[in-house]
Amino acid sequence: MAKIAFILLCHKDPQAVIAQARRLTAAGDFVAIHYDARAGQEGYERLRVALAGNPGVTFARRRVRCGWGEWSLVRATLLALKAAERAFPRATHFYMLSGDCMPIKPANYVHAALDADDVDYIECFDFFESGWIKTGLKEERLTYRHIFNERRHKALFYGALDLQKRMGLRRAVPAELEMRIGSQWWCLRRRTVEAVLEFCRTRRDILRFFATTWIPDETFFQTLVPHLVPAAEIRSRTLTFLIFSDYGMPVTFYNDHHDLLMGQDYLFARKISPEAHQLKRRLGELYAAKDVEVRVSGEGRQLYHFLTGQGREGRRVAPRFWEAEATLGRDRELLAVVCKKWHVGRRFADAARAATNVPAVGYLFEEEEAGLPELGGLERSLGKRTRHRRALLRLLFDRFGSDRMMICLDPSRLELLRDVAADRAGLQVLEIECDFSDGDVLAHAARVGLVGSGTPASAREALVPTVRAALAQEADALRDAGGGRFHLMRESATHEENAGAAARFLGIPEARAAEIAGNPHLFD
Repeated sequence: MAKIAFILLCHKDPQAVIAQARRLTAAGDFVAIHYDARAGQEGYERLRVALAGNPGVTFARRRVRCGWGEWSLVRATLLALKAAERAFPRATHFYMLSGDCMPIKPANYVHAALDADDVDYIECFDFFESGWIKTGLKEERLTYRHIFNERRHKALFYGALDLQKRMGLRRAVPAELEMRIGSQWWCLRRRTVEAVLEFCRTRRDILRFFATTWIPDETFFQTLVPHLVPAAEIRSRTLTFLIFSDYGMPVTFYNDHHDLLMGQDYLFARKISPEAHQLKRRLGELYAAKDVEVRVSGEGRQLYHFLTGQGREGRRVAPRFWEAEATLGRDRELLAVVCKKWHVGRRFADAARAATNVPAVGYLFEEEEAGLPELGGLERSLGKRTRHRRALLRLLFDRFGSDRMMICLDPSRLELLRDVAADRAGLQVLEIECDFSDGDVLAHAARVGLVGSGTPASAREALVPTVRAALAQEADALRDAGGGRFHLMRESATHEENAGAAARFLGIPEARAAEIAGNPHLFD
């Protein structure tokens, strides 16, 4: 059975740290604490006195004054790791935690999960190729020496960096290391920790290199573990659930996030609000609980970005200049069938193609299998199709040898319609408005990853109004956008009304359109 030594880095709220250490050790695990030297002596003494009689708790031999982005964070981790390795010979795993972390699974589930696979859990993506760093310094983190803290001494930090660049003081990364990057919240096996600590004892040159890199807590262990451990024994992921906002800040969880956190495929979560007393109590009781039913749905990140995106409009980046200049052709006409229920949109397009011989494809920007012909590889990736949408449509026109073509689109793809509307080609838009029951809304939410099989019924019901409002907003935005000629069919309309809209959209007599729009099974 797995025994975990938690490496707990903390700098505030000693009473919460005491409670956390007691909870974790009550389940048979261990805790090694490093309490930031910046936090003062009084809080540290409170920890030492309160936990003095607990054999499952040890402390780092020295306290370090920690600063964000500095080597001091790695040094503090190594001090706590050495203390845990010496004090707890029965520990099989070493798990990094902060004072803001809480368990979201019971201890027996956590231990069984670690026993199930003899691997290390640590994000270790390629530093230069992965794109893990979204903004700010990248190669400069490694290739220049950083001795000032960017947050406390911003002028000195960037002044020193500029001076090194002007003087040509760029340094090489150690040739033997393949630089990796990832989250600092890892879980490593005992033999991996022993290998890392031995490497640190014998390779002081590598430690000196990392000591002057910027934000080494995202690169040090992430680089050394793959250097020392076979790739087959590493899972490049963290077992701690965390979300970052669009501004690069960790999202804080509150009392009403309990069910959401419980449903994620992770063992711990950060960052829990200090004011979320009810959530802390419930999660604290969870770790020692028995016979807890665990249901994993895994929709957390997707749901967060959906909900925080409500009300936001606009595009983050402008189209590439070569896309803006591409044209479908002045004499061509694109027929866009827009429907949220994809099976209805496909059914209409298939019937229209059979009745008019206008070539048609399915949801080419939403589904991998959309009935596309061979286009030299461009058709194989949804990402490529979207990035090169005008080029894709132009190739389809050429491939079909037709000046008219029909495609299916989801209403959320408004930017695609706007892009085509700005082209010299003609555009006809047919929206097929379907009725949505609560079950339909939840099915849509499941399809886009907002709920999973393990999402509690109460959370599903609470989400329905928000998703329904989002669907209505998409429809309104589509009708307000303008561009092209707009036509509307409704599930609630008469066959005659829908036949008229289909006839105008396809440019055919209403009698022929009635065979398509009047199909009694169209909305099944």
